[in-house]
Amino acid sequence: MRIFAAGDLHGDADLAKKLSEKAEKENVELVLISGDLTHRDESWEYIIGPFKNKNMKVAFVPGNHDSFATADFLAELYQIKNLHGRSVSYNGAGFFGAGGANIGIEKLSENEIFHLLNYSFEKVNYLDKKIMVTHVHPAGTKMEKFTSIFPGSSGVRKAVEKFQPDLLLCSHVHEAEGIEEKIGRTKVINVGRQGKIIDL
Repeated sequence: MRIFAAGDLHGDADLAKKLSEKAEKENVELVLISGDLTHRDESWEYIIGPFKNKNMKVAFVPGNHDSFATADFLAELYQIKNLHGRSVSYNGAGFFGAGGANIGIEKLSENEIFHLLNYSFEKVNYLDKKIMVTHVHPAGTKMEKFTSIFPGSSGVRKAVEKFQPDLLLCSHVHEAEGIEEKIGRTKVINVGRQGKIIDL
């Protein structure tokens, strides 16, 4: 299964169009957006449309710039999957997640982040391939060293260590785009604004 993951679009319609063209060219089966679709809950109109106009499956988590109400609105409007505390399976792979962050419009506690991931993981635990999608990066990773403003999440870190998914896809720290590292058996990737093609 080929997926295309990106994050931190921040309402950039030109970027969304460019990413949708890249996803189409690469024949991806699923587009994952790891948060900050909007810029402070504004400029959302042309972010999902370019992907849906190409009949692509889309799943996402909200970021620290997206309210949970806007995330639910976008999911209903475009008939896409909001993975915030939820899960979905495609082609035998399970995707689960938690959006928001430990800062931002609707700040979550570390316990809330962990419990959302725990709840959504339970629904796909039986599948062979499991992919966690968050906005914020785990605490204690290389990504954390690229910023003094955005702390990593101990809740995400706890979930990775406990569940050991195959992949954790996140964004949030723009300067850490493209960074890949391992926590146990889990590959952690900051997919960034330019996105990443991943073959499962």
